[in-house]
Amino acid sequence: MTAWYEGRLAGFDLETTGVDVEQDRIVTACVVQCGGGHPTQSFNWLADPGIEIPEGAAKVHGITTERARAEGRPAAEVVEQVVAGLAESVVAGLPVVAMNASFDLTILDREARRHGVQPLTDMVGGDLRVVDPRVLDKKVDPYRRGGRKLEDLCRTYDVRLDGAHSADADAIAACRVAWRIAATKAPIGRAALDELHTQQIEWARQQAESLADYFRRTPGKESWADGVRTEWPLIPAQRGGAA
Repeated sequence: MTAWYEGRLAGFDLETTGVDVEQDRIVTACVVQCGGGHPTQSFNWLADPGIEIPEGAAKVHGITTERARAEGRPAAEVVEQVVAGLAESVVAGLPVVAMNASFDLTILDREARRHGVQPLTDMVGGDLRVVDPRVLDKKVDPYRRGGRKLEDLCRTYDVRLDGAHSADADAIAACRVAWRIAATKAPIGRAALDELHTQQIEWARQQAESLADYFRRTPGKESWADGVRTEWPLIPAQRGGAA
């Protein structure tokens, strides 16, 4: 039987107006299908988020408010197409590979609710299977010093990253990192996809609880612990939906 990482993967990445999953908006998005012995197919979107893009965010991903307004598609249209692209991949049995998945999938969920688009989880139900290189890396190498951002993981696992902080480059790189971890760490690579998804739910919870505990013990960071969320791969929507 073919290992999950040897088949087709659906990479997913967003660049956004900020890091608040409840309030921030999608600026660029990518869904890329790669691997499995077939050519890579990359689908990219630039959205007009409908709000100002803060200067700090624009410095990260390179998209200014002016450019988004001039070149971006309406946010509702982009969100609908991104959800549809991911749903198509899920229905085809592909795992969604996303670095720090709970951020990207939660942002997408809130944007869908904000714009009256059927959320991904409502479309695919329990068929969604996610692979998160960040969660996998922390599990297989928990005591490694240094950062755990995508650029750090690419260096650690000797993966090429062509242009960090563009959604398409990050989506492809996340797939490459996930492939490299699975290919070199037998417990990850040999796991059935259903089993791996379930394991990551627990691993992500443990990792988040460990981070919150670290904040509580670190002078000046105690209050940060309250903001750590343990849910993975999606933070459930609160009643009333996104604003």
